[in-house]
Amino acid sequence: MAEHLITIEDARADLLACAAFLAENIKSSDGHAEAMSKIVPYYLAKNDVDLAAEFANSVDDPFMRDKLLITVAEKCAAIDDDEYALQLVEAIEDYGLQLQGLERLVHQKAAKGEYEKAFEIADSLRHNEFAHAEIAIRQAEAGNETGAAEIIENIEFPSAKVTGLQSIAANLIAKGENEKAVELLENASFEAKSIEHAEEKIRAFNDIANLFIEAKRNDRAIETFDKAKTEAVQLDNTHKDFLLGMSSLGFFRAGSVDLADRTLDLVVDKTQIASVLVGFSREYWAKDEKNDAIEALEEAYAVLKSQHERETRDSRAKFGLFTNISVQFAQYDKAERAIEIAQSNPGETEETSSLNQIAQVYALRGKDELTAQALQAIREDSDRMFAMIAVSDAKERSEKREDAVKYLTQAAELAETVPQLSLRSSALNEIALRFINYGKKERARELAHENLEIIDEIRDESIRSVALAELSDVYKAGDFELNEAEQTILYTMIRKAEM
Repeated sequence: MAEHLITIEDARADLLACAAFLAENIKSSDGHAEAMSKIVPYYLAKNDVDLAAEFANSVDDPFMRDKLLITVAEKCAAIDDDEYALQLVEAIEDYGLQLQGLERLVHQKAAKGEYEKAFEIADSLRHNEFAHAEIAIRQAEAGNETGAAEIIENIEFPSAKVTGLQSIAANLIAKGENEKAVELLENASFEAKSIEHAEEKIRAFNDIANLFIEAKRNDRAIETFDKAKTEAVQLDNTHKDFLLGMSSLGFFRAGSVDLADRTLDLVVDKTQIASVLVGFSREYWAKDEKNDAIEALEEAYAVLKSQHERETRDSRAKFGLFTNISVQFAQYDKAERAIEIAQSNPGETEETSSLNQIAQVYALRGKDELTAQALQAIREDSDRMFAMIAVSDAKERSEKREDAVKYLTQAAELAETVPQLSLRSSALNEIALRFINYGKKERARELAHENLEIIDEIRDESIRSVALAELSDVYKAGDFELNEAEQTILYTMIRKAEM
């Protein structure tokens, strides 16, 4: 291992420095890369780009090293150290990632209104159309619509031009300038016809059509969704059903139920059919047509449940949709149905996610019995612990601080039963940060010390290093000083790392 960038003295006195010291000592190439990928952002948050760059450069894995160098270069551009930013990008070995790094620098300079510098960097790119589109978007946001239009006009690559037009239109819609937005969307729709890649063209038409809806031009939206559908029916790949589903839901949102149904009839994959029906349900509910909303959601669940394993193209998408349906039933105040469907989810992780979200829905509504029912249905203590933290957040959002503290306290108690030290450590960090925000710094300080002792017991070097870095956030937020006992724990970790 090369000479340490962090001294033992610094490591003994500072949690983040100790985390970095431990990471430097990790002998496994993968473990070292994993730890540094988490620690580098902490140093960037301190604007310590030199040390962050050194850490990034110490990573053996070339892909991870290059990705980290991009992150550091981006930060340099954000703090106006442009020369160093460009040096770091030049040090990137992979040509594709180097181009990505340059584009990120363009984005940073454009976001800061430094358009001349942004153009200078963009001009070093072989294909700079998307970079120019980003500059145009930023100029439009700053009020220079004429300048933005000139840039867009000079972009020859249709995809980049359409991206720029859509983004500028979306910004205008957000400001209530619908007429101007519609002009840009008309232009975008015309340019989208020239996009060569079929799937990209269809997505562009669908996105433009959705913006027409936001601009209160449902007539133009329907015409544009029809363009997307016409292109999509000609596809012969796995993207066909998803893209047709987007058009079907779009027709529905634009007010044409007939076109929505006819387009949905063209979709074969049951996961996609069910997904569109969930969208129909939400639209019905938004229009206060609650019976239709529930009926559509029940139909979505029936379709999804009928999909045999051999028909399933994407299990993760299917399980995720089970989650969406169960949580939607909770939103409709159908708690029993929501929990029933959550527990029937074939994906164990998704089942937990469903119950967690259902608990939050009812916590926000003050229905504590249903919140408790959803929490109790979560199988693993570790999952229930994190769900309690989420419920605490929901209580805080609904301005019920006392209840928020109660759930945090329960989560801290449950943490003691969780055997996985890394999960326990992560949860205690989250709990302590919230106690600090709630003005209970003494309890947060106790948990911080307890967490440090837990981290000392973690065997995996990479996990231990990252956990220590995460704990540094707690000490910083609470303005906590390391006491002598804690410094001794850090020294013990340092000695273990050097063995």
